[in-house]
Amino acid sequence: MGSPNEGKGGINRRPSVDARRPYAASVVDLDVYDLGYRLAMEVFRVTRTFPPDERYALTDQVRRSSRSVCANLREAWAKRRYPAHFLSKLTDCDGENGETATWLNFARDCGYLTQDTFETMIQMNREVGAMLGAMIKNPAPFLQTPHAP
Repeated sequence: MGSPNEGKGGINRRPSVDARRPYAASVVDLDVYDLGYRLAMEVFRVTRTFPPDERYALTDQVRRSSRSVCANLREAWAKRRYPAHFLSKLTDCDGENGETATWLNFARDCGYLTQDTFETMIQMNREVGAMLGAMIKNPAPFLQTPHAP
């Protein structure tokens, strides 16, 4: 299962939307949402191999924090009429993304992730963080004004 924007064969069929060209009809059109979603799905995939005694600890924590990035981004998108609320939810996204990085470090250090898998996932995490940081630094293009869609 891929991101919500993937077409047949796993090929991403949506136009690129990022912090430099932010207009999007929906939050799922944003690159940050797409990458965050793909990271959360990869977290789910790799944590299926974690030991059963981690089910309610590390597995649950890393799955929850990785999924919260997209969930909070949807909430932020819904509140983009209100700059302070929008920034607050983006900050929550960034915090959850940071928490995900911490859990990925634990998973690697506990021997549950190979170094290659860890590097791939932590790079995705860093990219999500950079995109969120750009949105936090310059939220204006993403805000919904009374005349915007």
